[in-house]
Amino acid sequence: QVQLVESGGGLVQPGGSLTLSCVASGIDFGSRTMAWYRQIPEQERVVVAMINKDGGSGYSDSVRGRFTVSRDNAKSAVYLQMNNLRPEDTAVYLCNDPVRPVAWGQGTQVTVST
Repeated sequence: QVQLVESGGGLVQPGGSLTLSCVASGIDFGSRTMAWYRQIPEQERVVVAMINKDGGSGYSDSVRGRFTVSRDNAKSAVYLQMNNLRPEDTAVYLCNDPVRPVAWGQGTQVTVST
């Protein structure tokens, strides 16, 4: 059964940090590019970070220099270290393969607020 489970979100003050995790099951994780998306209500999901099977990564302009994506193929997991968080980072964060998408997980809510 294909499953993506995101975790690690929460409420954090501006300037704070969070680390998100996404654990995959039922897929050939090690051969896939994985991406972190974020979604605000009534808007489309937007890719914020991407990492290929060899560890090469890329970021959207809005998060570059503040977020770091990593992966552990042995654990079928991808992570997103988020530093210097801003109120505009508030969203539901989800992971998926941007090339061969599978069923979406529930995502994890990140709220940046005082």
